[in-house]
Amino acid sequence: MSTLVIGVDGGGSKTTVSVAGARGADLASVTGGPSAVRPGQAARSADVITKLVAEALEAAGKTGERPNALGIGVAGVGRDAEFAAFFREMQDRDLADELVVLPDAVVALEDAFGDGPGILLIAGTGSMGFGRGPTGRLARCGGWGFFCGDEGSGAWIGRRALSVVTASSDGREPETALVGALLNSLSLGKVEELVAWGAGATVQQLAQVAPIVVSVAATGDLRANSLLTMAAEELVLHVRTLARDLFTDERAAVPVAFAGGLMQPSSFLRKLTELRLKTAVPGAEVRRDPVVPVRGAVRVARRAASGG
Repeated sequence: MSTLVIGVDGGGSKTTVSVAGARGADLASVTGGPSAVRPGQAARSADVITKLVAEALEAAGKTGERPNALGIGVAGVGRDAEFAAFFREMQDRDLADELVVLPDAVVALEDAFGDGPGILLIAGTGSMGFGRGPTGRLARCGGWGFFCGDEGSGAWIGRRALSVVTASSDGREPETALVGALLNSLSLGKVEELVAWGAGATVQQLAQVAPIVVSVAATGDLRANSLLTMAAEELVLHVRTLARDLFTDERAAVPVAFAGGLMQPSSFLRKLTELRLKTAVPGAEVRRDPVVPVRGAVRVARRAASGG
């Protein structure tokens, strides 16, 4: 029997795959392109993950060896149709003896709190809150996708930044350093060129605008600061909603952890979010340890390998 397990964290910006022993240390990790499951595109997501699993096995010196279990946490499978389509695609690829597919937030929560209570706020390309209450009940908030939600996410910030720049350029809003920073970063000569760029931009490309807004906001630009303050307010609302749902009251002791590219410890947006949490969710107890979703996916795979 194989002694290998594989964990996958598939998101809207990147995918990380880790190979580990069923009971031992991690052996290798690789990172590749996005694999979030979009409606009607389950096969594409499965192809990305299949390729990265092969690369990870090669990096671990285990090419050709069949893993005992594959635990996948991937964005976009919270809806039944997308889950079923993606699960079928992965079953057809037959990469391991045991296959477990979960939403990416579930494996991130696993790494953040194990079986304990807490609320995880995720802000990267998309956004959502996910938590477990003291009774073990699970609940989610947000995560409705780019067109319907993902408030406070990278794509949400990017789309609104484009509106700020165009409004500033024609005088509807005050001047902002976002204009020059955005044009320079996108290699555009004038604001009018944003129309064509925006029309063809993917969700991932819009999310890549967010770090530009964060950088400009850190210099004191009022309009960039205002946009990030709005994003922080939206993100905190996810936590407050879950605190009331799972812990009865936002003043109760609520463990809170952060994940996603916009929630790195040094991020200006994270600082704004933590500051707002102090008043909006007085009972929030912020965890400082980094959340590594692929580590949670490996744990899920190990449980599957042991029959758990």
